[in-house]
Amino acid sequence: MHGWIILDKPHGLGSTQAVSAVKRILRQSGAGKVKVGHGGTLDPLAMGVLPIAIGEATKLAGQMLDSDKIYDFALTFGAQTDTLDLEGRVIATSDHRPTRMEVEAMLPRFTGPIEQAPPAYSAILIDGQRAYDLARAGQDVEIKRRAVTVHSLIVTASEAEGEGLARATFTAHVTKGTYIRSLARDIALALGTVGHVAMLRRVKAGPFTLDKAISLDKLEEAAKGGRIAQLMLPLTAGLDDIPALAVSPDEALALRQGKVLVGKPHTGLLAGLMLAMEGDTPVALVEASGSEIRPEVRVVRGFNL
Repeated sequence: MHGWIILDKPHGLGSTQAVSAVKRILRQSGAGKVKVGHGGTLDPLAMGVLPIAIGEATKLAGQMLDSDKIYDFALTFGAQTDTLDLEGRVIATSDHRPTRMEVEAMLPRFTGPIEQAPPAYSAILIDGQRAYDLARAGQDVEIKRRAVTVHSLIVTASEAEGEGLARATFTAHVTKGTYIRSLARDIALALGTVGHVAMLRRVKAGPFTLDKAISLDKLEEAAKGGRIAQLMLPLTAGLDDIPALAVSPDEALALRQGKVLVGKPHTGLLAGLMLAMEGDTPVALVEASGSEIRPEVRVVRGFNL
């Protein structure tokens, strides 16, 4: 059991709870004790793509956390909440409703490299405590602004209210660490109003898309029917954008022992991350470096397969 289950996470379930649910289903399927982790936190409010790493794929969870994400989200204008979503307490209101033209004209300001202040209700650690725990305890939470990149941001739908909009729906392609709730808050403020996220769905995380995602119910059904392995993607599916490096049995053994391969030519003299493969078997995630005369390959993550 080494690979990925791409979960279509439901509303109201946290990422850690989702991992626990998958562990339970795997036990029910007779898989025994197996390592399980996730490749990118989703708020309980958020739905959509949550990559669940099984077995040796858990070694790639950190790689998945660093990947870009794509989200669909709905921004409701007129009320801001303390959590910046529809589950929080209203802390500010506005009667102003922007037009769709005004919303679309504002988007270039939030595209490209930007800085944003993460929400007080987030999992960021402050002096060893989660920000959301401090916020729930009534403490003032100050989180430093952080640099992120919004590769693209478009309006996909809107709902009118009078001459303006009650709600606008967006698709955003962002780098790791981007908070959609903060993005929505800042868009509303820049438009001279306030707002909150009413819907949030991740449609892509790294190479994984919503069309490969399955619900917990379907996963449980498959487990009962002994078909859970059919729903798993291979370990290498999480590395689709990383070039492969073919290695011999002797080189594979050396990499499994943590040795550096010196003089191993890189395919096309590529540098950076590569996936060492012995035939069809992943051996290790490796870092290729060095010169053309003295190329080197070092292990970043080895796989026990």
